[in-house]
Amino acid sequence: MAGLLAEGHRYLNLQVKNPAPEPPKHARYYADEGGASAYVSDLLEGARTLSFLYQMTGDVRYARKGAELALAICDLEDWVNPAHKFDIIYPRVWPKNVPNDQVVFSYDITASGRAIALSTAYDWLYPALTKGERDKIRGALLEKAITRVRGNYEFFWWSTAYRCNWSAVCYSGLGIAAMSLLTEHPQLVDVISECQDRMSLTFDQIGEEGSWQEGRGYYSYMLRHSVMFMDALKRLTHGKCDLFAHEKLHRRPLDFILYSLTANFEDSEGEPLGPTSMANKLVEETGNHLGAWYRDHLLKDGTDIFDILWPRSSVTPIAPTEQSKFFHVINWAIMRSDFLDPSTVTIACKAGFNDDPHHGHLDCGQFILTWHTVPFIRDIGRMRYDELYFNEDRWLYPFASSSGHNLVFVNGEQQIPAKLKDQPWKDGVGGPILRFQTSATRDYVLMEPTGAYPGKELKKWRRSIVLEKPAITVVLDEVTARPGSVIEARFFPGAQSTPARSTREQGFPPRPAVTYAVSKNCVLLTSQGHHMAAIPAVLDNSYRIVEDRLPTIPVIDNARLEWIPYFETVLTATSQVSIIATLFLPVNDKQDADTVARNAYVRLLNSHELEVGIAMPSHTYRWSFTREPDGFVLKN
Repeated sequence: MAGLLAEGHRYLNLQVKNPAPEPPKHARYYADEGGASAYVSDLLEGARTLSFLYQMTGDVRYARKGAELALAICDLEDWVNPAHKFDIIYPRVWPKNVPNDQVVFSYDITASGRAIALSTAYDWLYPALTKGERDKIRGALLEKAITRVRGNYEFFWWSTAYRCNWSAVCYSGLGIAAMSLLTEHPQLVDVISECQDRMSLTFDQIGEEGSWQEGRGYYSYMLRHSVMFMDALKRLTHGKCDLFAHEKLHRRPLDFILYSLTANFEDSEGEPLGPTSMANKLVEETGNHLGAWYRDHLLKDGTDIFDILWPRSSVTPIAPTEQSKFFHVINWAIMRSDFLDPSTVTIACKAGFNDDPHHGHLDCGQFILTWHTVPFIRDIGRMRYDELYFNEDRWLYPFASSSGHNLVFVNGEQQIPAKLKDQPWKDGVGGPILRFQTSATRDYVLMEPTGAYPGKELKKWRRSIVLEKPAITVVLDEVTARPGSVIEARFFPGAQSTPARSTREQGFPPRPAVTYAVSKNCVLLTSQGHHMAAIPAVLDNSYRIVEDRLPTIPVIDNARLEWIPYFETVLTATSQVSIIATLFLPVNDKQDADTVARNAYVRLLNSHELEVGIAMPSHTYRWSFTREPDGFVLKN
């Protein structure tokens, strides 16, 4: 509360600008030199903070200034993000369950956020507002939110995009605005009912195991807005309308965010995600013990208004009984020894289908190796969003294309998307996780990414990943291609996080960088005094380790070319099937890495059995794979 009072003092003295600074028309191209975005953020947060302090203290100074900021929000020319206006958003490729023909973009997630903030201030300031102030705020909520959408739902692309965060976020703002005006306009109950139904359809898309295809970050983003509407709806109806009871959400509200830690797939983050108030509310409403453990052990203390309104729950935390997890609906798997021991390795694997045109990457077969909280082998994450990132040009950027992922390539052939602009969907572009096994000592995943490629060069690819707990990883790639084909097994070493790709959550320090040194037989990866060797071994063939980099530059004003480094094992196929094993294991130093690398091998024991092995000073490790009709599988 002391922090809020300090912020309240600042907002009491915030200068309202008339006219408000205009954002650039191309807000994802030009820098916001006029400070429009920061100014609007101050208005929104200021109105909310001051109205809350008025409720807590009864001090009319907070009410009067809060009203001034709320009226300034009303005076904003438009609530829609400039990046979501027709000329910029029209070329987007629309997600599943959305017709190609889309021309109405007058309400978006930004307008929804402003509707939530203004509705909240309207409710909390209501006793202190004059009739004229109430009417102006009411008019803004009707004009810039409710009447734009009410009765016109079918014209908004996000309305039926239930696998996209936009649907729940937009309906949350719309529903909260309608609830705030029920006293004056009881007929708006139809809007609330519509929002409830549509959000329920969105929650239907949550996987049986709690997963969300768009990734961790957008699952968190969707829920942090949704709980605002869900809480208000439950209180308004005295518990009769309770979206917290939705089966998909109630059973596993935070499982996905917990178990997918380190998996920054799909334009998302790998760090713990909140906000804490959201976690508090979900745990309290669902009674979920695992969520309570996640909140207590992995999230920092919250400082938001809603951390006061929704404090830490009294639900008893219960630690996870399983450390690894297979999210079978979205074909992700996470393998680990321990959530809290950084000396153990965590492997995040991603197969699935390339059918998310907004936040999906062409990365079927991708994996991330995290050790001592650092991704030694990383997903390069998301770039700074420019105006083209959600169009077909998305696939030109290494962040979204397969070129920027830890995948296999044959003669440079890359993965393809399931949807292009105004073209029909292609089914089956991608592949599943075929097997997932977990035990106290070893985890195993087998992926089949073949269908993600056009099939002209890469005829078949199966990737096995073994986590020999706590810290040794084996990647076995079985690649079918014409003899003479050039095969690359590519890996991206960790890099220091930058502000442009920082987490949405505050309080987490920048990620340390990984340096690496390529030698003839291995790559030495180093971060914070910890060393790991990447050691390739190829069956009956020669290979070389190549160091290279990819160029990247966003389409923004004053952009600078950057380079993304990677290394890869390169060979020329001598037969239809090539076998590449890559071992990742802790070492003491470069000399140790070189010594261990000389003792790594992959060999056929007979026509039906393959062995990968490595001799270390303390132990010799062997992994046996049995040939089945479709390829090799780890032998139990």
